[in-house]
Amino acid sequence: MASQSTRPLTSFTALSFDVYATLVDWESGIYTALGPLNSHLSATHPLKNNKMGLLGVFTRHEEILQGKYPDMDYAPLLGMVYAEMAQELAVPLEPETAEQEKAEFGGAVGLWPAFPDSVDALKKLQKRYKLIVLSNVDGESFSRTLAGPLKGVHFDAVYTAQQIGSYKPDLRNFEYMVEHAEKDLGVKRDGFLHTAQALKHDHVPAYKSGLKSCWIERAGKDAAIGGRPEDFGDDLDLSFTFKTLGEMAEAVEEAFADM
Repeated sequence: MASQSTRPLTSFTALSFDVYATLVDWESGIYTALGPLNSHLSATHPLKNNKMGLLGVFTRHEEILQGKYPDMDYAPLLGMVYAEMAQELAVPLEPETAEQEKAEFGGAVGLWPAFPDSVDALKKLQKRYKLIVLSNVDGESFSRTLAGPLKGVHFDAVYTAQQIGSYKPDLRNFEYMVEHAEKDLGVKRDGFLHTAQALKHDHVPAYKSGLKSCWIERAGKDAAIGGRPEDFGDDLDLSFTFKTLGEMAEAVEEAFADM
């Protein structure tokens, strides 16, 4: 663990989380859901069975469409991403099954698996902090995740792009969370430790919003989303860095034990 903060972990009152890439393994979930497109690529296609390559195409189209349709719910937006990817990869969607394929892709969010350490770590962390979700998905998709991969975890507040009307990294999402968490839970801005994997979508806007943040590296510099620390210069200030959420939870327990 590398720590850049002069504030101890015990000084925060709430952890705000990105979910998909931090708590849930979205890379594996998306890649599995892209199976139908991948299966139609020729054996010589450079993206055939190329996980990082396909995820790169996905994230590019996702970001474009989120910027173009900031108030569209995530599930149908994913369906549009699927169609755009099919067009770019020259995989024709059959008219009679296209809508079903798009809907299945968009509806698969709740099936994306949690990282092995997520549930146990969250159960430890919820003993010490208020747990808050700030996610780019819609409420229905997150509800399926909470009933499935993250079953047994309690979040004190959930704020989604569907409620807010924009997608991260828009600063409005962070201001919405800060405003509503103070009203709903009594959490002040300086009480937040924003905890996430994606640098671009979470840590940069968190810093610009005056929040301290904790980077859960997960795949580190090899992640398909989020960028590398050196890409952001003075727009990034990480208070803590951990390889996994489990490692963070252990550090939190040690910090409180030393009080």
